[in-house]
Amino acid sequence: MDILRIILSVIIPPVGVFLQVGLGLQFWLNILLTIFGYFPGLIHAIWVITRD
Repeated sequence: MDILRIILSVIIPPVGVFLQVGLGLQFWLNILLTIFGYFPGLIHAIWVITRD
């Protein structure tokens, strides 16, 4: 399942974070980072998904 989340995160980073943690702080932080730039949002999304 993590592979699917990472693939979705490459396309749209907040989607992978949403599937991992729901509508929590990490999701909103990822939306903000993605607005500032694609790569900060992508790096944060991969970090959230692989953190466990």
